[in-house]
Amino acid sequence: MAKVPNKTLDDLNEIIRSAIDSVIPSDNLKSYLPEPPKGRVIVVGAGKASAAMAAAIDKIWQKVDLTGVVSTRYDHGVDAGRIRIIEAGHPVPDESSEFAANEMLNAVKDLTENDLVLALVSGGGSATCALPIDGLSLEQKQSVTKTLLRSGASITEINCVRKSLSKIKGGGLAAAAYPGAVHSLIISDIPGDDPRDVASGPTVICENQTEKARAILKRYNVDDSIIKLLANKPIAEVNASQSISHELVATPIKALQCAADKASKLGYTPLILSDEIEGESAELGKILAAIAKSVAKHGIPIAKPAAIITGGETTVTIGDKKPGKGGRNTEFMLSFVIETEGAQGIYAAAADSDGIDGTEDAAGAVMEPNTLSRAKSLGLNAIDYLENHDSYSFFEGLDDLIITGPTLTNVNDIRVILIK
Repeated sequence: MAKVPNKTLDDLNEIIRSAIDSVIPSDNLKSYLPEPPKGRVIVVGAGKASAAMAAAIDKIWQKVDLTGVVSTRYDHGVDAGRIRIIEAGHPVPDESSEFAANEMLNAVKDLTENDLVLALVSGGGSATCALPIDGLSLEQKQSVTKTLLRSGASITEINCVRKSLSKIKGGGLAAAAYPGAVHSLIISDIPGDDPRDVASGPTVICENQTEKARAILKRYNVDDSIIKLLANKPIAEVNASQSISHELVATPIKALQCAADKASKLGYTPLILSDEIEGESAELGKILAAIAKSVAKHGIPIAKPAAIITGGETTVTIGDKKPGKGGRNTEFMLSFVIETEGAQGIYAAAADSDGIDGTEDAAGAVMEPNTLSRAKSLGLNAIDYLENHDSYSFFEGLDDLIITGPTLTNVNDIRVILIK
């Protein structure tokens, strides 16, 4: 965080860190595991937290005969013992993503009803495990992903399209494992925690969303040839006799509740507004700035000292202009800094729980009441940086980026505002 010694900034750091630590995969996964089967155990999975989950499973089930393959984002791999880890592209899939998907499908072939597929699913799995439908190339899928990411589409919209353009998502992996049982351990990064949307639901059979996906592609002006491909896309189906189950082992609200507990211990009155916030990052900056200023001036809706805590996943609409560097958390923070100019006693931090905001090396950024005046003294025009979607560079110039490195978990964004 910022290098200037400051008790309130230290409090922000503790609150954010406690939230992230509460959802890092560990031995507590044991309580979510079924009884080992009579037959084989095949571990598969995809996502930013999935390698860490695999390492925990390998440790917990030391005496269980198991094999497996799990994909994760580059630089998120760990030693998972008997479970092979494949690192792949994110947020845009690459050749390794396609390789990982094929390896998982091969791993669950020729099972019996006595075998168990243990699926470790977390946010980011949509990109690190990708297998385009027939007629769609990996290059085309990459192009669609890039278009949607730049367009401001919500994560739910993007994952609807991903499921419709994939052989393995939307329950495809579970269907391929028939007649083996499938039990999924899921770390949710999705507003609402719908297991069908986490990593685009590789082990959760979904209803036909083809028409919805076509409408989304039209809304964001994706190539018509892609839309036409969906006309005859087969839907994954599960045999009624197959055992399919799942457990949500970590969610955004759990992280926010831990943040609230830590804030309370540090002397703040916490208020969790929501774990499901979506929309434009810059617009959310304006809204939460207005709430923070109300608390600072009037003690409404909560008295000082207060901690306003939110989660969810916002978006940044880039448009045709070439952007600078940044992600949704630093963009939110830059907007918040601008909107709280002149306010006293307001501090804030926003970070992606996986440690990587967008494609940069920062998790997010932090601000204090003098952030804007410091920026002006350094010749940093906040409005210009926001218009150019160059929020990373703005906070980098102030030494106010939050650098954690990969945390090996992912329950979306954590925003904390402290009002003294």
